[in-house]
Amino acid sequence: MTRITYGVARLGVLVPSGNNVAETELRAMLPDSVTMLSTRLALRGSSEAELLAMLADLEGAARLLGDAEPDAIAFHCTAVSTFAPHLAGEIRDRITAATGRPALATADAILAAFRVLNTRRVLLVTPYIEPVHQREIAFLSAHGLTMTGGSWLGIDTNTEMAHITPDAIAAQARAAASDVSADACFVSCTAIRSAGLIQDLEASLGMPVITSNQVLAWYALRRLGVEQPVTGFGRLFREAGP
Repeated sequence: MTRITYGVARLGVLVPSGNNVAETELRAMLPDSVTMLSTRLALRGSSEAELLAMLADLEGAARLLGDAEPDAIAFHCTAVSTFAPHLAGEIRDRITAATGRPALATADAILAAFRVLNTRRVLLVTPYIEPVHQREIAFLSAHGLTMTGGSWLGIDTNTEMAHITPDAIAAQARAAASDVSADACFVSCTAIRSAGLIQDLEASLGMPVITSNQVLAWYALRRLGVEQPVTGFGRLFREAGP
């Protein structure tokens, strides 16, 4: 008989419809004891209207995940959950009201990661168009963080973001860090292939590096009470978390 591991904890994840990276990276960082279940919400581009429209069917998508009885449901889109300081809380409340399940958002994980890493000064590296990048700066600033530098690439869609090579992401981060001082580097966006770069970037930049998919995996494991060690994805996984 072939042995199959079904997991002792279940994590539901809501991802943008155009994202073909997040689930692969999350699965790589979650131990076999966690079953990941995902559902999509419509989002391919980065305009303000498209980002906010992702929330139109939030309850319906959350209920589909709720049918599988996950232990928690994560809304996993950085640009939407950081769109405004209050929005992540509203998203969590809507998911829980629709499903009766605990909820979390990418924005929650980002802030929790910065807290445990004692971060005040952030180097922000994104693939986004400028308005999304600037909104993310405003979100982080509203939570007491200072941006000491960074850069954006001006890319609009999830599918284009997925085509950025890991080497290009690493080069962008190194160039942005060349003349600034920061406590941590945040390589933002769930749709870019960044998880495999974290350890090398931490070594070359001399600071912790967090990414959107990494922080969601780390935060979800802490929320689920899963204590199995995760190696190969940076300093954050050595932190106990909230």
